[in-house]
Amino acid sequence: MFRSLRVRNFRLYASANLLSNTGTWMQRIGQDWLVLQLSGDSGVALGLITALQFGPTLLLSMYGGMLGDRYDKRRVLLITQGLMGVLALVLGLLVATGGIALWHVFVLAALLGAVSAIDAPVRQAFVSEMVGPDLLANAVSLNSTIFNGARLIGPAVAGLLIGASGGDTAPAFFVNAGSFAFTMGALVLMRASELRRSAPVARAKGQLREGLRYTAAHPDLVLAMLLALIIGTFGFNFQVTIALMARETFGLGAQDFGLLSTTFAIGSLTGALLSTRRSARPRQRFLVIAAMVFGVLTVVAGLMPSYASFAVMLVPAGASALIYSVAANSFVQLGADPQMRGRVMALYFMCFMGGTPVGAPVIGWIAEHWGAPWGLIIGGIVVVLAAGGVGLWLARGRQVRLEAGVAPPRLALRVGVPSAPLRAAEEAAAGSASATTRAAG
Repeated sequence: MFRSLRVRNFRLYASANLLSNTGTWMQRIGQDWLVLQLSGDSGVALGLITALQFGPTLLLSMYGGMLGDRYDKRRVLLITQGLMGVLALVLGLLVATGGIALWHVFVLAALLGAVSAIDAPVRQAFVSEMVGPDLLANAVSLNSTIFNGARLIGPAVAGLLIGASGGDTAPAFFVNAGSFAFTMGALVLMRASELRRSAPVARAKGQLREGLRYTAAHPDLVLAMLLALIIGTFGFNFQVTIALMARETFGLGAQDFGLLSTTFAIGSLTGALLSTRRSARPRQRFLVIAAMVFGVLTVVAGLMPSYASFAVMLVPAGASALIYSVAANSFVQLGADPQMRGRVMALYFMCFMGGTPVGAPVIGWIAEHWGAPWGLIIGGIVVVLAAGGVGLWLARGRQVRLEAGVAPPRLALRVGVPSAPLRAAEEAAAGSASATTRAAG
């Protein structure tokens, strides 16, 4: 489960990343709560701040991926991590001095989103340089485990800190500003000779178009990115929906909001840990099934009538979200050539996070006008329909069989026609009690 940690450089990076991501989650909780304070509990404002933070992904991710393919990824990350620390410090100072206004939060969120849009694809591609292709799937899962371990700690600490400060969000921003120093320190202490650097791509015209053409020539990558676009747009809006459920539906304070985020993180951490067992590239049908399960659980979470039942339901919803997310990330990374990985991952993040500027305000508007639960329900339904549509497309021209047996009891979904010996063996084992239903897919 933890075999990637045998690599010294990744061990340094992972340790620092846990501290840095804890600060990042504290800032996210503080920022959302600050927006609700300044806007009078506006779901649209909360969706807009999320859109501004992730909107630059559409414009800058491909440039970030290109920079990662062209330059030393470690040096690029030192710059982006330092800039994000400065932005968190500025936000904290504005709140602490009482000079904060809603437009300040919007501007700083957009700037943070611009830096993050460059940082994210470079950071993802850098993982392969630290551990190599054999450990990449495990390292990606451990990265998600660390991210969600921080998600487990950060929101709860932020909620307690904001509550203890009488609603003041500045301490959460100051903690996040300081946390970036750990990641920068880890990057400096790495042994450059142990990195598995891919050959740098020389400056040339048309490198962004080359990344698009490469992706378009691989239908498996196109399918994964299409699914990620729909799920990222309508499903991964818990930053908005949990805050509105806490404040509007259940009438809770910052501490309880933080605890709800923590319960979602418990599920996310569980899903990430389960994903560390995977050592090979996931199959396409696994992505479809994981997406459909996530959509169903999101709908069920929106139907929960009480704070306690909603909190409990967030655990499996969080687990399914991370199982899908880790599988999609590994699927795309392991399906791209090393010299193209930065640009391909950038395009993936454009799909996965780039839909948020559209989805978050829409889900926020729905939650504000129809009720917070409907933001979850409608988002989950869209995810289920999208996963079902992709599944039907994959099954085109194949025979899909649902087999049920009584002795012994079994239920299996098989795509493709099994061999005659295998079919004969299965029918003999089931005896006269078995029934087989075939439908052309």
